Amino acid sequence: MNRRVKRGRNIQGILLLDKPIGMGSNEVLQVVRRLYHAQKAGHTGSLDQLASGLLPICMGEATKLSGFLLNADKRYRAVFRLGEKTTTGDAEGEVLESRPVSSMTRTDLERVLAGFQGKIEQIPPMHSAIKHKGQRLYRLAQRGMVVERAPRTITIHALQLLGFGKNTMDLDIHCSKGTYIRTLAEDVGEALGCGGHVLALRRTESGPFREADMVTLDRLRELAKQEDFPALDTLLLPMDAALSDWPRVNLSEDVAYYLTKGQAVLIPHAPTHGQVRIYSTHGRFLGVGEILDDGRVAPRRLFAKSP
Repeated sequence: MNRRVKRGRNIQGILLLDKPIGMGSNEVLQVVRRLYHAQKAGHTGSLDQLASGLLPICMGEATKLSGFLLNADKRYRAVFRLGEKTTTGDAEGEVLESRPVSSMTRTDLERVLAGFQGKIEQIPPMHSAIKHKGQRLYRLAQRGMVVERAPRTITIHALQLLGFGKNTMDLDIHCSKGTYIRTLAEDVGEALGCGGHVLALRRTESGPFREADMVTLDRLRELAKQEDFPALDTLLLPMDAALSDWPRVNLSEDVAYYLTKGQAVLIPHAPTHGQVRIYSTHGRFLGVGEILDDGRVAPRRLFAKSP
């Protein structure tokens, strides 16, 4: 039987897309894939339609690194609207309850915010992609159902108050994976005694990636209209950029041979624990390894070739 021929270009790399407001993550992923004529592409963590900002899109072999970016810390710029609780926890939902907002100083607000920093428990919202008995919670919520959700431990590394008005708070939020900003807005609102929801949200960091390096969808469309694929491809980062903040180890050709065959290898001066990015002596990215208890490096995700 003949193998099915894959359509599109076999391109590798990571695009740092500035997702526009009003488009879902999967929707914008398919647009980018078509613009690049890419055989394979995937994103690394959804952004709500209301949100904009950094959405790393992995193409080709880089999709094998999506899970590592999903687990990375994130940073957001958010505006919380105080005094209103909505059905979805953001501005897209219907207002369920309105309460007066007490007059508060910066000191008052920062005192409340301090209680949400560090490791905290957070109950995921009904309007989320988490599954309950095989069904997405947001699907159940659309049918008016509410089910019990177990709290999850997350970490808020930093929660900085950038500004505030009579009923709004402008925040910079650095958090761990699995953090729901909508839930944070609701919880902060309850702590202030008035309720709250997310009015605006923008992701500014994801793992090692930063807002300054993003590319807009309009720019991609402009280049694709001109069929300027070389220019489009120059916007892609190498796949190992996703792991640029990890320790690096270089292998001799002999040692690399055994590692690529699935064997754990001993590497002088390697880190004593954790995960590492692995390269050949010629600088070719081989993949991801993990330090075992006996000090050897075991392969965890290897690549057939690296551009």
